[in-house]
Order: sequence, then structure tokens, then C-alpha cells
Amino acid sequence: MAAPSHRINHEPAFLLTATPWRESSLWLEIFSRRYGRVAVLARSARKRQSELRGVLVPFVPISASWYGTQELKTLHRAEWLGGWRQPQERALFSGLYVNELVYKLTAREDPHPQLYDAMVEVMQAIAVEPNHVAALRRFEWALLSELGLAPDLQQDEHGVPVDAAAMYWMRPQAQALRFDQASGLAATEAGGVAVSGACLHELHSGVFSSGGNMQQALQLTRMLLDFYLPEGIKSRQVLQQLQNFQTA
Repeated sequence: MAAPSHRINHEPAFLLTATPWRESSLWLEIFSRRYGRVAVLARSARKRQSELRGVLVPFVPISASWYGTQELKTLHRAEWLGGWRQPQERALFSGLYVNELVYKLTAREDPHPQLYDAMVEVMQAIAVEPNHVAALRRFEWALLSELGLAPDLQQDEHGVPVDAAAMYWMRPQAQALRFDQASGLAATEAGGVAVSGACLHELHSGVFSSGGNMQQALQLTRMLLDFYLPEGIKSRQVLQQLQNFQTA
């Protein structure tokens, strides 16, 4: 029986990171639809005459072909698929933020096709929608849910359906707890956030009716992401520094 070729052809993917490797190559981390995050070596990609120079760009999908049996594969070919323009100005930070979350929270070669589809949606929104905050919240929740890091938003820790009119206390690695049941616990300690049941319903559906609920959703996703990424999120820190500089 012939040995498998270990060659992947024309796989849709996003470029997450690109690091110089030796004299003229690039070490890439890509997130592909069927194979998850993959490390690939793009040989001679930094040479001026390389066909890859205008193809290996972030925030828009590419078609990647690679081969190899080791953890670091070799890029055989890449083509720009496009579909939308690259984000501009401040929207760049949103694209960097999405890439950083996927890079830091996913494991290599762990497929998540639904997460890839969510990435397509959020990257397109970042590129074409001036206000893409809701798209970011939907993506954050899709990411946390797909990786098994998100609590159930439809019922509390007692198995009771979430009441849109009630307030809930949310903590990492715990189900929603009605706020009026949390007073006797150490639930109001640092690290938790209070959100409305309406916010939980809207975060689950991905459709927000008010800026207040969207702000609560931000507090919830930020609390969870900070818990799972204690080293911090660099793209968020850089944007905050830029905002502080502009308002100083």
C-alpha cells in the first residue's frame, strides 16, 4: 500500500502570525477551516521576487497548500481569495485582536470549522462596517463556546431558565447565578460581573437591542477572556495606549 502523501491542497485559511525565519523565509501560523491552526514554513517568502509577498496578508482568506508529517509543515502554494478589502486605521486593531485570540486560545491541528466560519463573518464585518462592535461580541462568544470555555446562557446553575428581567452574577468556570441568591456567597468577589438576563439572552442570539446590553456583554466576554489569557491581550493593550496618548 502506498504511503499517504500528507499533502493538503487549496485549504481556506487565515494568516494569524508571520515571523522571519533564517535568511529569507517566514514561519507562519495559519488557521484553516478543516485542520485548525497549522504552523507552516514559507520558504524564500521574504525575497523580493517571491510570488508570496502580495499573497500572505492577514484579515482576508487565502487558499493554502502544504505538505509534511512534522508539526512544522512546508507551504507549497498560496493564493489570495479576497472577498473584501483589508481593514483600515483603527479597524486594524480589531483584526489583530481576533487573530490574537485565535492564536492564543486554539491548539495546533485541532479542527474547528464553525470557528473558521465565525472568523469569516467577523473579519468581513471589521473590514466593511464602521461600527462592528456587535460582530466582535458574537465572535468572542462563538470562540469561547466552540472551545468549551463559555457557560450556558439559557439556564442558571440550578437548571432554571434564565429570566430576562432578573440580574445574574457571572464568574469564570461557573454557571449564571441569580444576583438575589448570590449575597450569601463570596460571589461578589473580584473577578465576577453582574449582567441582566436580557443581556444573556441577546448574547446567546447574537442580536443586541441596546447599547447597555452590549456593554454588559463586553464586560462578560472580557472577564472570561482575561481569565483564560492571564498574560493579557497585546492588541487590546496597544489600542488602549493609543487612546490614552490621543486624549492626553
